[in-house]
Amino acid sequence: MKKLIPPVLLVLSAVTMVALHFTFPIKSLIFFPFNLLGLIPILLGLSFAKKASTQFSKVDTEIHTFKDPRQLVTQGLFRYSRNPIYVGFLLVLLGLTILLGSASPFLPVMVFFGVTQFWYIPFEERKMKKQFGQAYDDYKKAVRRWL
Repeated sequence: MKKLIPPVLLVLSAVTMVALHFTFPIKSLIFFPFNLLGLIPILLGLSFAKKASTQFSKVDTEIHTFKDPRQLVTQGLFRYSRNPIYVGFLLVLLGLTILLGSASPFLPVMVFFGVTQFWYIPFEERKMKKQFGQAYDDYKKAVRRWL
């Protein structure tokens, strides 16, 4: 699983959602034109992810989950969430669920959330603690994991 970086899991989740919607929709919940409201969280989520990745670039630190960070990023969206990229990815998937409008796409969203919450984030937090020590502990106390 160490090779499965979060953006790849995002794409795999989205593809699975679309496949489930068209092959096993379970029940339609949101109909046209209301399903188009799903574009809002999709665009917001993409914006979050882009802004957060730009913040990484500005301070010249590593964005890749499995590489060592060089800087502790606490500015921009990181003032409100320790994981704004994951928040953005989750918004994209939730928006896609609304856009598709059926129940089955919720399953990959839950899997994405679970893998992120219980594997990616704890892995990254251990690396951050090792790399930045007390500064990271202080940041964790001041800023929530998600929102």
